[in-house]
Amino acid sequence: MHRQRGKRLVEEEKGFFYNDSVNKKLNILLVCGSGASSSFMAAKMRYAAKAKGLDLNLTARSEGEISNFIGDVDAIMVGPHLSGDYEKLKKTYEDVCKIILMKKEYYGNLDGEKAIEHLLEELKLK
Repeated sequence: MHRQRGKRLVEEEKGFFYNDSVNKKLNILLVCGSGASSSFMAAKMRYAAKAKGLDLNLTARSEGEISNFIGDVDAIMVGPHLSGDYEKLKKTYEDVCKIILMKKEYYGNLDGEKAIEHLLEELKLK
């Protein structure tokens, strides 16, 4: 079964995910309350992605800026301190992109490698 979500196609039975533009970077938006802690996490994730040879565009912003980016992202990673808003964000944006709640285990110590692993698992790219 296929369904269109924004700029990508998801084949649910096989768990296959790809961006519809060949060789296009995946655009990932990290959000937190003010954009500060997500900026630190995005920097660590860029470093980890580069070390793994992954071509990702990671942007960090505040939760209030999501609507400015929603048409251009493949996934939104939400800071664990916004877990109370996660279901609302998921309900609002899940038809446009994947919404992922980041885990405290890697967010608290800015473990970019674990965050990349979680992202890949959620996008079914691992």
